[in-house]
Amino acid sequence: MIMQVNEDGKHIPVIGANVYWLNTTVGDVTDFDGKFTIPYKTDYKKLVVSYVGYKTDTLTVDNTDHIHHLLQPSSSLDEVVLTTRKQATARSYLQSQNIMNVSSDELLKAACCNLSESFETNPSIDVNFADAVSGTRQIKMLGLTSPYILITTENIPSIRGASQAYGLSFIPGSWVESIQITKGAGSVVNGYESIAGQINTELVKPRTDKSLFVNLYAGSNERLELNAHLNTKVSDKWDTGLYIHGNTHDKKHDINDDGFMDMPIYNQINIMNRWQYTNLEKGLVSFINVKYLNDGKQSGQLDFDPETDKLTTNAWGSEIDTQRFEAAAKFGYVDPEIPYRSLGVQSAFSWHEQESYFGLNIYDIVHNSVYANAMYNSIISDSRHKIKTGLSYTYDHYKELVNSTEYERTEASIGGFFEYNYDNLDKLNLTAGVRVDNHNLLGIFITPRLHMRYTPWEKSAVRASIGRGKRSANIFTENQNMFATSRQINIVNSGGDIYGLDPEIAWNYGVSFLQGFNLFGRKADVTLDFYKTNFINQVVVDYENPQAVSFYNLDGESFANSFQLELNYNVFSHFDLRLAYKYYNVKTQYQSGKLEKPLTAQNRLFANASYETPVKPNGANWKFDATYNWLSEQRFSSTAANPVAYQVSEYSPTFGTLNAQITKVFSPKFEIYLGGENITDVRQDNPIVSPDDPFGSYFDTTFVYGPIFGSMYYAGLRFKVE
Repeated sequence: MIMQVNEDGKHIPVIGANVYWLNTTVGDVTDFDGKFTIPYKTDYKKLVVSYVGYKTDTLTVDNTDHIHHLLQPSSSLDEVVLTTRKQATARSYLQSQNIMNVSSDELLKAACCNLSESFETNPSIDVNFADAVSGTRQIKMLGLTSPYILITTENIPSIRGASQAYGLSFIPGSWVESIQITKGAGSVVNGYESIAGQINTELVKPRTDKSLFVNLYAGSNERLELNAHLNTKVSDKWDTGLYIHGNTHDKKHDINDDGFMDMPIYNQINIMNRWQYTNLEKGLVSFINVKYLNDGKQSGQLDFDPETDKLTTNAWGSEIDTQRFEAAAKFGYVDPEIPYRSLGVQSAFSWHEQESYFGLNIYDIVHNSVYANAMYNSIISDSRHKIKTGLSYTYDHYKELVNSTEYERTEASIGGFFEYNYDNLDKLNLTAGVRVDNHNLLGIFITPRLHMRYTPWEKSAVRASIGRGKRSANIFTENQNMFATSRQINIVNSGGDIYGLDPEIAWNYGVSFLQGFNLFGRKADVTLDFYKTNFINQVVVDYENPQAVSFYNLDGESFANSFQLELNYNVFSHFDLRLAYKYYNVKTQYQSGKLEKPLTAQNRLFANASYETPVKPNGANWKFDATYNWLSEQRFSSTAANPVAYQVSEYSPTFGTLNAQITKVFSPKFEIYLGGENITDVRQDNPIVSPDDPFGSYFDTTFVYGPIFGSMYYAGLRFKVE
């Protein structure tokens, strides 16, 4: 591990330091935690560590199991004061994939109560509400919704299938150690389903987390949350943690006076027990997780009473009750004698049961899932040539009830993958991978992926990627907002193996340029990227007939083009500014013609400013953060066939929202925070079509383009014990 001393005298990791054996090309680059792994031979005696602004050190290595080194600043002056801070968000100049690393420090800049609320300060992810009654937040990347994003927890696919609609709210923010956001096709190691990108969440570790952590949160909407972590060292090698999350909201709000609650009332209890085994002498690390969740939501009209009105026309209401159990185990082995040789095994099981109704529509689902993955890492000749190879297995059994119709199916696949990485630590990094899978419904198919990074000059990175993805569309669970309408559900095709539909197949192409530079003596970087997703086949979700929602296989062209320009600038000491502009061109061939994807703004502006006061000797300081988002107009699906009273305009108005938070850190043990969401009090007028006749032919809650509730303010505290 490579460390440096910050202005408070604390040792913090160095990201991106070069580490290599003297007079060789065998080396590595330190990661987000300052860690590195480097091959060893008996004739390697001198290890060189270099980093800009610090002395280049040559170490004599006697112990290859663990190396801990503290860099010293370099200067020819008699005295120099060097200050540094660990970046809350960082991009690598050296990786072949376009990955953004988001630390827990970044998540604390907003009221991050669960994973769906963890992207408010990140311009690469778009967040919006899925409908006007459920309060569900939907994320998008590269202009595509979350089913096209592979979402993993510690590289195990987690939010998929039955958990696709609400699963982001099932991972509490305080459990998150870091997030890795990968644009474009991901690695073949993680499967074949990734199309737009991958979001991986690393959870806090019992060995490194606080022995006690408590977070209390209260919002002006009368939302209350509690997070508690209890970590214990059982022995020299075993650590365990108990993580408890609870949230509740039992106040009915109707700010726009349409007779419907602006947000659901709900209760959630979420418990995880996590075990960690660490044996550095033998190169062994293992994690075992057991998790249980119970989540209940009620929404609908203010006077709806489930005891008397459920599935009647007395009043329109909805309940969504979810229970979920997960068990996962990870095993990792690194050969102490040959550190570049390692073996990893992952396995996971989940049981997910949702019972729900929306007015008179019933939707229940039970999803049992099994996942297993084994991977071997090594090198060819030297550490410039790395390989990963292994096998994976997935099993999914779905049982769904849609009103009076039952759907049941089993999906099982086994696949093998191979990935080669070339990295000369200077100009070129290339990762090429391929996997072959045999799926009981999708057949035998090949998934290729290629990522390249080239460095034409100092502090620059040019990246290119191409990859293919394939997935089964779970049309009901992924589009549950359609049940909160009076639309008829039509499945047009009948020849496919999944609801009569064919699988979705797409190619993703991307280029990206990252350049670091100094502006007025301060550090800055700019990123430009363009990604294009072309669908070979897609399950089209067609809302263009206001009386129906139709599902059918693509017959024509469907694509998503995404361009993003981002600037990060350290304006002055402890003050950081992030600006971004995004342009989307997302179109699909519907039965009525080629149209823009509904509720997708073509133009978006993003700005985030954060400032921290210098940390005092007792660890106290202030933190300030503000985020502004502006969205251009968004196309609504057609309502031209409705009577005039139930028609909506062709496009939404533009709008902007402002969020802000202030944190007072009293000591390393205690801090409080105050914040506001949607401080500009933007509200969408009339988000529900026909709210006065919810059982009539024109009722629809899916025309949501912006906030409904208006401003919301909150306060909280965090207490920590090492």
